[in-house]
Amino acid sequence: MAKIRITQIKSNIGSTQRQKRTLEALGLKRISNSVETVSTPQILGMVQKVRHLISVEEVK
Repeated sequence: MAKIRITQIKSNIGSTQRQKRTLEALGLKRISNSVETVSTPQILGMVQKVRHLISVEEVK
C-alpha cells in the first residue's frame, strides 16, 4: 500500500471538536508536526474532513 505524509499547516483553534479529535486521531499535535502513515480508506476519510488544516504528500 502507498504511504502518505500528513503535515499540520494551520492551527486547530476555532475548529470544531470533531475536527480537533480527527487531528488527534491522525497523530498531529501542533503546527509543522508530520506523520507518515499507510493510505487506507479510513485515513483518507479523516484527511478529507480536515483538509483545510493539513497538507498531504505521497512518500515513496
